Amino acid sequence: MFEGLASVRVLEGCTPDALPIESLLQQAEPTVLRGLARDWSLVRAGLESPQAAMAQLRAHYNGRPVHYSWGEPATAGRPFYNEGFTALNCEVRRGGLDQVLDELASYLDDPHPPTYYVASLLVDSCLPGLRAGNDLDFAAHGVDAPPAIWIGNRVTASCHYDAPNNIACCTVGRRRFTVFPPDQIGNLYPGPLEPTPGGQAVSVVDFTAPDFERYPRFRQALETARTVVLEPGDAIFIPSMWWHHVQGLDPFTVLVNYWWASMPAWIPTPMHALYHALWAIRDRPEREKLAWREVFDYYVFGPADRAGAHLPEQARDMLGPFDETMARRMRALLIGKLNR
Repeated sequence: MFEGLASVRVLEGCTPDALPIESLLQQAEPTVLRGLARDWSLVRAGLESPQAAMAQLRAHYNGRPVHYSWGEPATAGRPFYNEGFTALNCEVRRGGLDQVLDELASYLDDPHPPTYYVASLLVDSCLPGLRAGNDLDFAAHGVDAPPAIWIGNRVTASCHYDAPNNIACCTVGRRRFTVFPPDQIGNLYPGPLEPTPGGQAVSVVDFTAPDFERYPRFRQALETARTVVLEPGDAIFIPSMWWHHVQGLDPFTVLVNYWWASMPAWIPTPMHALYHALWAIRDRPEREKLAWREVFDYYVFGPADRAGAHLPEQARDMLGPFDETMARRMRALLIGKLNR
């Protein structure tokens, strides 16, 4: 399925203390940062053996319980849905990270193990001290991007998008990334908004055996796809809203990623607006929907200053730039209107 796809562009020579964040954001293209984390202590331990990497994780673990996904061997490493898309095929368990590592170690030689997946665990919350030898210097750019760690076996994160920008560091084991531009959403056949395997809607296409009869537009998506296999120590920059399918290729895998937003914290996620629009607009008569599209184009999707340009500055209110004070006013306004 991955043969013949275009490759993700590669940038050589990046180091953790010299991240090209500004140029990455300006170009807004998925980019492999070859060897970015090659000198991390966890990467070196993983190249020695899975057991050495596990030992380093245990050495930093503070004993706090973690949540993780567990699935029968039939899950085949793909946290997904049941046949009717009404529930997930994995269960969420709570336990010690040391216990999860012990169980992962016991299945290293099993070709069909149960699925284990510790997803998006904040490093500082459970592995204090790990960052000392395993971190990117986002602070030097004035960016607050606390790292999260992903631990499991041959797990596949089905194709999805994230609203923040992302640098993902392949730390232990190899991973295959396949990325698609945001305009391919309709060709990727997103699944339910709720529930989801990882907090975001995912493509329901099985990338290992795509059913082109059922999902014919997926062929068009593949024409835009780019793919790469990351070795331990490599990283990839994934711009905001790009779809990405991530496949763990080894019996024990660890990834560390950094999400950061392009907007201040007081600007909420657009997902709230999407949910509200589904409720308030989607099922209206077509002529009304077309009219509301014009309204949104005027107020939202056009130039930010267009709607208030003809008004005196003191009269623009929410048609002018948002600041933290205006954000609080808008939140109170919306809560009041929704509670009527």
